[in-house]
Amino acid sequence: MSILGLKKIDFYIIKKFLGTYFFSIIIIISIAVVFDFSEKVEDFIEKSAPFKAIALDYYLNFIPYFANLFSSLFTFVAVIFFTSKMAYNTEIIAILSSGVSFRRLMYPYFVSAFVIGLLSFILIAYVIPPANATRLDFTYKYIKNPIRNNEKNIHRQIEPGLFIYMQRYAVGSDIGYKFSMEKFENGLLKSKLISDYAKWDSTTAKWIIRNYYIREITEDGENILEGSRIDTTLNLHPEEFKRIANFTETMTLPELNEYIKEQKMQGADNITELLIDKYQRLAFPFSTFLLTLIGVSLSSRKVRGGIGMHIGFGLLLSFSYLLFLQFSTMFAISGSMNPLFAVWLPNIIYAIISIFLYRMAPK
Repeated sequence: MSILGLKKIDFYIIKKFLGTYFFSIIIIISIAVVFDFSEKVEDFIEKSAPFKAIALDYYLNFIPYFANLFSSLFTFVAVIFFTSKMAYNTEIIAILSSGVSFRRLMYPYFVSAFVIGLLSFILIAYVIPPANATRLDFTYKYIKNPIRNNEKNIHRQIEPGLFIYMQRYAVGSDIGYKFSMEKFENGLLKSKLISDYAKWDSTTAKWIIRNYYIREITEDGENILEGSRIDTTLNLHPEEFKRIANFTETMTLPELNEYIKEQKMQGADNITELLIDKYQRLAFPFSTFLLTLIGVSLSSRKVRGGIGMHIGFGLLLSFSYLLFLQFSTMFAISGSMNPLFAVWLPNIIYAIISIFLYRMAPK
């Protein structure tokens, strides 16, 4: 009894596709682990990193991250490699000559692409983020310092109608310099606090505001308050200023969605980068189908250059896809392009290329 209408030849292609894909991933990951270990072994020795932590906390979580990073590339390589071999052995011609249409031939390829795309989405949305958290914790404990904050002129909306400003924040001492806070009601300024600095007190979980000046606006006029110290509780935690680089990589998709909502409420200026991260988690797995269609269309025809010609041209296309994705996201970050459009633009362009190559493929 067939599964999803699959026939023996379909299972043959699926086995070839997924087998070549996973074999390629295993080979490249093995090589990457060897090179990465040789590069970092001195750091491991110097920081006395335990072997269990190296193996489980770092490399076990390094593997899914690296595998998904190059998933689309090796999907393409796998399709090109085994389909070119089938074409060279005239298997493609035999299949088409038996009455199977090229469209029907694509069915097992798309079933395989669906498996890879779904696996990629699950990894990038739910599995890799917690794995990244463990891997990055290890990295910053035994290899490099994670904390950096180069923000200047920090603006935040910490509650509806309540805005804070800091000229800069020192993560080492947990001090925000040139601190101010404004409260609005119905779009009207009700009070404004200006101070030299605000320091986080971890023992009381409060902010200590030094040398402050408060201007309160009422219906009867203005009240001015001054003082040397005031302790207050704010919906603001110093950990927000100690984010590690690329910290969104440690968030699952639901967590990222909630964080985007929070940042929008606070009026943060990194919304575009967060949206790009979100949209890429959806667009990246979809590229598996496009690269599969391009790969089959290119490699199903027997050419004089053989497999080498197919692989060379295929790698050129796949690397150009990744390069184009970087360029389009740069335009989005600069504000000259909508983030959603920028992320999906490479897929749109390569969808057009894939349709053109599909029409040119042997029928």
